[in-house]
Amino acid sequence: MTTNRRDFIKFVVAGTIAAGCPIDSSLLAQTDQTPSVESEENRICHMVRDGRIFERPPVTARHDVVVVGGGVSGLAAAFILRHRDCLLLEKESHWGGNAYTMEYQGFPYATGSAFLSSNNDAAYAFAKEIDLDALPINNWDGSIIRGEYIPDTWGDGIDRLPYTASVREGFKRFKRDLLSIDVERHSLELFKVPLSQFMKESPAELKLWWDAYGLSNWGATTEETPAALAIRELQSFAGDNRRDVRFTWLGGNGAITKRLAELLQRQYAPNMQNGATVVAVTSAQAEVQVTYIQGSELKTVAAKAVIMALPKFIARRVIEGLPERQSSAMNQIRYIPYPVVNLIFDKPVFDRGYDTWCPGNIFTDFVVADWVLRSRSDYRAKARILTCYTPMHEEDRGYLLSEQGARKIAANVLRDFQRLGTAMNVDPVEVHIYRRGHPLFKSTLGLYTDVQPVARQPVGRVFFANSDSEGPEPTIDGAIISARRCAREVESRLAGVPMSGRATRSK
Repeated sequence: MTTNRRDFIKFVVAGTIAAGCPIDSSLLAQTDQTPSVESEENRICHMVRDGRIFERPPVTARHDVVVVGGGVSGLAAAFILRHRDCLLLEKESHWGGNAYTMEYQGFPYATGSAFLSSNNDAAYAFAKEIDLDALPINNWDGSIIRGEYIPDTWGDGIDRLPYTASVREGFKRFKRDLLSIDVERHSLELFKVPLSQFMKESPAELKLWWDAYGLSNWGATTEETPAALAIRELQSFAGDNRRDVRFTWLGGNGAITKRLAELLQRQYAPNMQNGATVVAVTSAQAEVQVTYIQGSELKTVAAKAVIMALPKFIARRVIEGLPERQSSAMNQIRYIPYPVVNLIFDKPVFDRGYDTWCPGNIFTDFVVADWVLRSRSDYRAKARILTCYTPMHEEDRGYLLSEQGARKIAANVLRDFQRLGTAMNVDPVEVHIYRRGHPLFKSTLGLYTDVQPVARQPVGRVFFANSDSEGPEPTIDGAIISARRCAREVESRLAGVPMSGRATRSK
């Protein structure tokens, strides 16, 4: 693509690199040096980095529950506890977190979390509860390899992979070996060994595919991926009794958060506060005090219980008195930067599959935004949008700090997309990049079995939600499960019957 062609394409950068403001509570000593705080999230973080001191004002309001974080788990927890006096605080100007929908000319598209993995999981049931009917995807993932589209990669497509016979046999052998494993029986062991251990004699092309799949779904390459996680995945989409039970909506899982925000705002809109960055959570004997910045004002509220529905790397920095063992567990959870690039076309470019894997490119896979509506006879597309998932390595987070850096990433995604094949070498009318600095926790060895159970333990009247609290990989299902667990823990606490100190796990 020439410079002249690129000049006609509009690039739009959205989202903030600061997925949270991890502020050291020691900076909150009483002082007269209260700064004028601008609303932009990075500004607050930079002030803390530079050693500015914030005062902690007196309590101005009291509630039954304060929910910190307006993503899936925070909104769900507030909805479940809507019969209580709840205050919901969200750092961003919008609700949804990683399940957030944006629009182009009235057409919704996802900027993150895209689909539900099953109609048997907690997220599907919760969506039904709030009157959202999910649409079936009904299409096994394909791959574009060496310019060739291979439908159903791990089904019939495995015989059509554009590799040598020996490489194809390596894929088949890997599939046979993993399908033969009783993963449930050996679960604890397999969560502590890497997937790469099962690839010692496999071709490099196999690792390339699974590196892309792992980064996109759980933030880790084969060397860090727990074998149990990958084996379960492969058995679900390559086993003899496989059935695609994934579901989605226009706009992806952002449809759930949009619906939740609408329902909650009908009931207590004044208690839903955006642009509210929490800087301290302090427990007293009968309440928890929460200090946050909103606009240029520092505020403190108190509650009988607090739900921290945000990533643990933020929670451990703002909660005073966190047990050392739990703080250490939270600190072991790692997060990757994960921008999402949407390529917007004014004509058809690709419609052969819902989610297509592209190993070896800057993006791992792309989703057809309106896939679930294309079979309807009355559907007329307003735009053709392809959502490119672009997980990055931890050390590359700095590229998202500036608009220039983010735009370069988006341009590289477009470059790689147009190199996939002749049919893809089409200029979009717009390229949108939604940048996030720490949205996806990495599913690493021992995280699910050893780290999460400690990290999610309630601390007095403080409870922990968020997808990094539950499940071996980041999913909307884990976010909903954590919200339901926290709601039960809060109700138990408010009833005067604290739950046992052991870790709790929802079924």
